[in-house]
Amino acid sequence: MMRQIVIDNRAIGPDQPPFIIAEMSGNHNQSLDRALAIVDAAADAGAHALKLQTYTADTMTIDSDEGEFHISDPNSLWQGTSLYKLYQEAYTPWEWHKPIFDRCRERGLICFSTPFDETAVDFLESLQVPCYKIASFENTDLPLIRKVAATGKPMIISTGMATVADLDETVRAAREAGCQDLILLKCTSTYPATPENTNIRTIPHLRDLFRCEAGLSDHTMGTGVAVAAVALGATVIEKHFTLSRADGGVDSAFSLEPHEMKMLVEETVRAWQALGSISYGPTEREVPSLKFRRSLYVVRNIAQGEVFSPENLKAIRPGLGLPTKYLELFLGRKASRDIKKGTPIDWNLLGNE
Repeated sequence: MMRQIVIDNRAIGPDQPPFIIAEMSGNHNQSLDRALAIVDAAADAGAHALKLQTYTADTMTIDSDEGEFHISDPNSLWQGTSLYKLYQEAYTPWEWHKPIFDRCRERGLICFSTPFDETAVDFLESLQVPCYKIASFENTDLPLIRKVAATGKPMIISTGMATVADLDETVRAAREAGCQDLILLKCTSTYPATPENTNIRTIPHLRDLFRCEAGLSDHTMGTGVAVAAVALGATVIEKHFTLSRADGGVDSAFSLEPHEMKMLVEETVRAWQALGSISYGPTEREVPSLKFRRSLYVVRNIAQGEVFSPENLKAIRPGLGLPTKYLELFLGRKASRDIKKGTPIDWNLLGNE
């Protein structure tokens, strides 16, 4: 049995409702007021955690718009800009972290972040983060993973693009460096992702292969994929979150709005509740419904000695008579006494012949 993971007093596992993370990313659009409004909206929607990303453009890349540093992919949301300019636009200023963390605590949200280099880990440690997230693009950065694991705090790692061999190295590095509480998130690193390219059947395989909790970092539109993931055993769901897609922003196109986040929280709880256990036969609440099954009833008055026939004996509702499987045993045989229309059949009504 896997040990239960607890993040900031919130238990995570199959016996708990799914842990829902609202990812702010760059959807603050460089406004602290908007960032704090996103915190409030996430809390109002019922999310359990809010996640940031901790980096600067300089810790991510170099200031160049040439060659591989220019985003030229026509299918990219960020085509036409440079990596440096993208990260300049998307990053969350480090001086904003404390007020965002404080607002989260006021609103009952767990707040944590994705560090992208070792300096970010040191900074987040100063804010006493309860856990860490490793992004898909960093899931093979073993020095960073060891640095985070050494904090001893729970780690959530997205698995986008990683092979089983990659993940084996990553998980070994994390555990050997001190990580005891690990959650792997199935992730497709396209923005947005399509349902057809999401492969959530991987989730239970991840859990069993690496003996850890597993969930979904979801870049698809809407909530359907996330709800389906819960049915496959996902215990953590992460979705990008914004106040309004119409307001724009680097990740807004594949982010949930507040009413959608509320729906996600509600529907994933329903999916989790529906899992239940392997069960046959009537549940306790179904027992009263048994009376609405069909059973054998006399549908015309029958005199003593009269033969039971399809005209006077039928399978109808309710279910207080003998089961319908005994119909053939009565047909053609005689009644033991006078029987009134509407009488449920029992064995005493069958005459001795």
